[in-house]
Amino acid sequence: MAKTNPIEFLRQVRQETSKVTWPTRKETLITTGMVFVMGLVAALFFFLVDSVLRFGVQFVLGLGS
Repeated sequence: MAKTNPIEFLRQVRQETSKVTWPTRKETLITTGMVFVMGLVAALFFFLVDSVLRFGVQFVLGLGS
């Protein structure tokens, strides 16, 4: 692969950047909201699973006394 000088490299970067399809503000806000909602759903799921497992372990360990 041939080496290019820094100025040619920057020109190529600008050219490739102009080809990128950037998301609109609305798309960005919707995607961000979806990430927060899915994070909340995952946190609630793991909280519930942890609570059930904690209850089960306490029940099993409590049988011996």
